Amino acid sequence: MFYNTTLNPQSVLQANAENFEDIALAVFRYQYAETLVYRGYCDALSIDPHHVDSILKIPFLPISFFKTHKVYTGGIQQPELIFESSGTTGETPSRHFIQDAGIYEQSLLWGFEQFYGSSRQYAVLALLPSYLERKNASLVHMARGLMEKSGHEANGFYINEWEKLRDVLTSLERSGQKTLLLGVTFALLDFAAAYPMSLKHTIVMETGGMKGRREELTRSEVHTILKKQWRLQQVHSEYGMTELLSQAYAAADGIFRCTNTMRIFMRDINDPLDVMETGTGGLSIIDLANIHSCSFIATEDIGTCYADGSFEVLGRMDHSALRGCSLMTV
Repeated sequence: MFYNTTLNPQSVLQANAENFEDIALAVFRYQYAETLVYRGYCDALSIDPHHVDSILKIPFLPISFFKTHKVYTGGIQQPELIFESSGTTGETPSRHFIQDAGIYEQSLLWGFEQFYGSSRQYAVLALLPSYLERKNASLVHMARGLMEKSGHEANGFYINEWEKLRDVLTSLERSGQKTLLLGVTFALLDFAAAYPMSLKHTIVMETGGMKGRREELTRSEVHTILKKQWRLQQVHSEYGMTELLSQAYAAADGIFRCTNTMRIFMRDINDPLDVMETGTGGLSIIDLANIHSCSFIATEDIGTCYADGSFEVLGRMDHSALRGCSLMTV
């Protein structure tokens, strides 16, 4: 048997460009031993774990397994958190069992700080209708984590209290306070249409999500509208999902960069074992923060991976169900 149960879960948070592959291979060995669903998938593909000696040889578990199986390591009894996707009517949602909320929270805060500095310097406003209205949304937990670290008195969640949100933003802008306005796409578009203003001290970050609320727009079209309505130089984007504990961020034009615990690969949509570091195809993700579930996820997103490690999301595979964290861009 091929077992390695000695991995220190905290070690994944020390990942960087130099040691990422070594940690990823150690996590593969650990999860092959401890995540029964993942081991079964690898065995079904006749993967010999002893031959997995490079990052490109690691198999990626189809993300749909989070809908049909409990994906976790060892004998988890009571998870500290459960993240659940929105799904569509009649569709089974994905469920992600979080054994150690501390690893998620550290990964979130360190990842955000990598791109934006400490969240302590921001007021954090979250416009998340439909997410706030259901339990266990990972996006709500993410926003709450940033708010708790920030501690600003103006922090808050909003569903449809647009006038109040406008007043808070106006007050924060007047005082020169750095602000993060995090929102789902359809809500940001509706709010921007109703309340145009000048946002000089605010980072507007869309998380995707049209959910059939309005006509689908490309990411470029969405950003053009928001920039015009709020006189912004750029619109930022966040890429995350129920099945991942790490995030990627785009400071402009939907070109994402991963946090230190995450890396993106491209796979041939006709051969899931043909994984490459650059090119266009299905996006596969290594998320080391998923240490207690599965760190190797084959998503249903299509995108392009670039040589500098950045990537772009181009859309969804035709057979995939529309999901809240997806923003069609083609």
